Amino acid sequence: MLGLVLLAMVSMATGEDVLNMCMDAKHHKVHPGPEGDLYQQCAPWKNNACCTANTTSEAHNDQSYLYNFNWNHCGMMTDKCKKHFIQDTCFYECSPNLGPWIQKVDQSWRRERILYVPLCKEDCSAWWEDCKDDYTCKENWHKGWDWSTGINRCPANTHCQKFSDVFPTAQSLCEKIWSDSYKYTTHIRGSGRCLQMWFEYGKNPNPEVAQYYAIQMGLVGKASSLGRPAALLLLTVVLSLLFS
Repeated sequence: MLGLVLLAMVSMATGEDVLNMCMDAKHHKVHPGPEGDLYQQCAPWKNNACCTANTTSEAHNDQSYLYNFNWNHCGMMTDKCKKHFIQDTCFYECSPNLGPWIQKVDQSWRRERILYVPLCKEDCSAWWEDCKDDYTCKENWHKGWDWSTGINRCPANTHCQKFSDVFPTAQSLCEKIWSDSYKYTTHIRGSGRCLQMWFEYGKNPNPEVAQYYAIQMGLVGKASSLGRPAALLLLTVVLSLLFS
């Protein structure tokens, strides 16, 4: 019986971690926590972030050291389009609420990635609307670039086209550009069923959304009166009884 209680406590602690964790990737912190200052568009996460101030500063630079990725591979990207890619980077690097969608991968630069994160309709639609007249040569920006010069260039036998030709819809942009990292949804902001890339400082709606999906996926139990600190305390008590 004691063993069953112990197992339940371990499961509870693990489930809580899923709701507040950082993925094992190139620039992420090991654990989320407050940052004294985060740069511009990344600032809303500063109370609890998986990114550092240096990471967020670089996220706003063209061809930053983060991934040496060149947004301007088909001419200069407009500011109204680029702000969405900056926000995408902030969301990816800083959010501690992506646990339910983190998957193990075997890649040289990261051990985990996100897959099928449900984004709010408005975020995808605004991204597509502001970028539809910019240019790119590829549908999947995760792979297939010419890196022979050390930065990404359009591969041979490709040509620059408008975003609206490469990505005919907001759904195709959100889902295809980063290899299904994101999933387009028809849910709107405030519905509790989609994650927001954009939100005001101090008003992060995404923890509740992550909890909802974690419950649906069976990663955590339904709302419990025990938070993680209480669960860990109880786990300590159980261990002391088990091995005394």
